[in-house]
Amino acid sequence: MADSSETRPVARATKPVSEALLNEKWDRAISSMIIKSSLGLSFGVVFSVLLFKRRAWPAWVGLGFGAGRAWEEADVEPERRQWKWLNYIAFWIADSLNINTWMISSSMIVSGLSWWQSWLCVWIGYFIAAGFVCLTGRIGAVYHISFPVTVRASFGIWGSFWPVINRVVMAIIWYGVQSYIGGECVTLMIEAIWPSYKNLHNGLSASAGVDTKNFLSFFLFWLLSLPALWFPVHKVRHLFTVKAIYSPIAAIAFFAWAISRAHGIGPIVHQGSTVHGSTLAWVFVKGVMSCIGNFAALIMNDPDFSRFARKPKDALWSQLLTIPIGFGITSFIGIIVSSSSSVIYKGDPVWNPLDLLGMFLEGASSGQRFGIFIIATGFALAQLGTNISANSVSAGTDLTALMPRYLNIRRGSYICAAIGLAMCPWNLVVTSNQFTTYLSAYSLFLSAIAGVMICDYYIVRKGYLDIKALYSGRKTDPYYYTLGFSWRAYAAYFAGILINIVGFAGAVGRDVPVGAQYIYNINYFTGVLVSGGTYWILTRIFPIPATSDRWNEVDIDDIEEYGVAYGQPVSDEENTGYDRRSITDSLPPDEQKKGINTATKRV
Repeated sequence: MADSSETRPVARATKPVSEALLNEKWDRAISSMIIKSSLGLSFGVVFSVLLFKRRAWPAWVGLGFGAGRAWEEADVEPERRQWKWLNYIAFWIADSLNINTWMISSSMIVSGLSWWQSWLCVWIGYFIAAGFVCLTGRIGAVYHISFPVTVRASFGIWGSFWPVINRVVMAIIWYGVQSYIGGECVTLMIEAIWPSYKNLHNGLSASAGVDTKNFLSFFLFWLLSLPALWFPVHKVRHLFTVKAIYSPIAAIAFFAWAISRAHGIGPIVHQGSTVHGSTLAWVFVKGVMSCIGNFAALIMNDPDFSRFARKPKDALWSQLLTIPIGFGITSFIGIIVSSSSSVIYKGDPVWNPLDLLGMFLEGASSGQRFGIFIIATGFALAQLGTNISANSVSAGTDLTALMPRYLNIRRGSYICAAIGLAMCPWNLVVTSNQFTTYLSAYSLFLSAIAGVMICDYYIVRKGYLDIKALYSGRKTDPYYYTLGFSWRAYAAYFAGILINIVGFAGAVGRDVPVGAQYIYNINYFTGVLVSGGTYWILTRIFPIPATSDRWNEVDIDDIEEYGVAYGQPVSDEENTGYDRRSITDSLPPDEQKKGINTATKRV
């Protein structure tokens, strides 16, 4: 009896300890299962898309560049050129409505600018960005070719790989980050319905860099995004139309709510700038450049979307006007909402709209929670549209160019999504300031590429491209240059980077001269001008083939619809130099059946 009575207290004492250990092991097991199953599902989706197609998945030897099919990423057939000017308006309105746009404009308020100074930065920056977009986008709109094909003209058949890889990496990184931000929208949606979700038990260790709630929300957003990646690019325009209608309503509702809680717009607009003199000037310049830098990747690969235009003019004015107007209105809402937060909560401005929306959720009534759910849903839809337009389609198109025999845009988009999940983007968002600095600084690399592309097409070639040669890897073709690389383009590219590299070191914490910092503050302009100017000088000293002495842009639509080039029938090769069948005959039989009738001029 004595032994039995002595053991009972021990049993009661150890029971809670064993339950704690059991709960800890259970939490770890559940967390591990969630992460492993999500990663497994992501790669399962990708490989199911890749494997179960008409073509069997071949060996990776040669990266898809088999004989006769080395550069097959055919231009867009007429039946797929369905984007009208209205679709481009909806596309850019949809793209402008994303949380990143809010953050950029709101960060100007945090930097010390007044609301009207911040808004002026936005208009100037995005109007300049729109001009660059139209410059690169016209190449795709006229010739109906993508960015990877376009860049072959300036960098060479093999040399084009590096610019394409640059764009792929940026697209994948941004896909993961934008998806994680979309997951924060899902968190607000769930918390608005079930407030207890905010206190969801965290079963992940601190080393994971994310808690269970945020990971689950991120995975839900990522999972629900996958069906949207399935549709062809020329059909996904309907998603942008829906987003362009719903998301602005949600943004305006948030805007009105913030003004109401600040007791009118008066206290908001009467807040002045907190910086003055030369500091104000440079903060203003950096605000303008942040808007242009936000478009660095989109400027480079706008041909991926403009190639779907029915006519070149459909992709001109619609983009030139919609970009500054759309981003200007969205930024105005972000600026006012951010400014209102300092009035409502009597502190520093809240530059993340999701943080402010989460603050509105504290002590909210059932009606207010419903409103937050509607607004968060609009933001989630905005993130989805932006992720497709700016990231998944771009990555898919560029990966197709790298391995055209094995990949298409759909497969490339799913690969982008899988890597975007596997890269654990929450680890990048933890140090948001440093991450934003690195991503913004990456625009200096992209600006050097854009400078070469623009100079090559408009100044050196004067609008002329030998389309047939862009799809050929023969050493005798004009875009093969030296071993497939254009050393002139790469020399110009490095020159555009070197002008900014010292200032870049200063942006990441190194001690550099003040002059270098000033140059870096306008890094996109210096990158474009130095790389473009260097390329022009080198091509004057060392001429390249397949150029023109006059403006020689070929309207592919006129050739295909009317059979006319420069007012002459395309069959009249003696006067026009065009052979309507030249590309079709050079493609494999399965591509010839599609009726691709892209003209080319022999130089």
